[in-house]
Amino acid sequence: MLLDFTSHVAAAPLGYNNPKLMDKLKEFDLVDPLKIAGQDFYVSTGGTPEDTELPGPAHLMNTLTDITDQYGMDTVFLSNSGAEAVENAMKVCYDNCEQPKYGLTFEGAFHGRTLGALSLNRSKSVHRRGFPELSGIHDVPHSMAGVERLREKLDPKHGHIPPEQVAFLILEPVQGEGGYQVPEPEFMRAVNDLCTEHDIPLIADEIQSGVGRTGKMWASNHYDFEPDVITSAKALRVGATISSEEIFPDEKSRLSSTWGAGDILSSIQGTLTVAAIQEHDLLTHAEQAGERFVGQLEELQADHPETVVDVRGLGLMTAIEFDTKERREAVVDAALKRGLLTLGCGQKTLRLLPPLDVRDRELDIAVDLLDDAIDHVGS
Repeated sequence: MLLDFTSHVAAAPLGYNNPKLMDKLKEFDLVDPLKIAGQDFYVSTGGTPEDTELPGPAHLMNTLTDITDQYGMDTVFLSNSGAEAVENAMKVCYDNCEQPKYGLTFEGAFHGRTLGALSLNRSKSVHRRGFPELSGIHDVPHSMAGVERLREKLDPKHGHIPPEQVAFLILEPVQGEGGYQVPEPEFMRAVNDLCTEHDIPLIADEIQSGVGRTGKMWASNHYDFEPDVITSAKALRVGATISSEEIFPDEKSRLSSTWGAGDILSSIQGTLTVAAIQEHDLLTHAEQAGERFVGQLEELQADHPETVVDVRGLGLMTAIEFDTKERREAVVDAALKRGLLTLGCGQKTLRLLPPLDVRDRELDIAVDLLDDAIDHVGS
């Protein structure tokens, strides 16, 4: 038996045996052209969410805008992956800027591995090394000091980046590959205020942190932080770029096109995942379970003060930081041999992403297995 505390890197937020999802997927094996067609064919038939038995791309897009409309985001573009969602967010922002020369990112960031998104990454050098990059991408530290440095760069009198030429600022509300860095509220507020001051579009990359992972639908909701564009994927099983209609290009075919995004199978999974989160109040559960889990991990840290240097998390997006990368790798291996699947991130951090409906006894088992793995690795 394997206890998966990676949730397929946040892409399986309900685990692998959710009854409602499994029952609906069983209907998928009934042959029907709509079930193997992309969203272009689906939409061209005139099908609406009310007309179809299985949820398709229209269901998923309506589900998302029902959530985001309160933020003024009433439009969704579906793609194949998180990286594509980021690419389209960048294109939307470049298209809206009259003199688009610059984009802003943060140290430790990860936004995908297609070439455009890759230009924004600042987490692992192996991802970028040797590849050409977009010009005009500037980065600053993921800290209040970084915000102050950015403020200096954008200063109309003394800075060297004209704010009106900045197409976007992008950040992860909780950094993923960068080590599960949970920002202070002051940092997020300062970033938001700076973008508002200079009228710079703000992109929230919620690909790993969104769809309930942190105890709210979007990790951004924990903060005084109002993005202009949200990118999502993983838990949705498709990529999604979400914003207001006025931000998206008016010109047909200006943004992108895809033959595969919004297929019926992915749309079923994404739509039913969001429905299950809402129906079973998994946002509240994830928040409460996350608090309990972090408390248990802090007790684990107290038992291993020389090797476990930090515990952090937001909802069920949790992490343990070790004293060395080598120890982190050894603990990942030892935990796997004991039946617990985990993943590394950052330099020496181990991330833990249990399903959003995780039970207390499963958290208890995971902590016991981690404790045993750390003991086995030793000092």
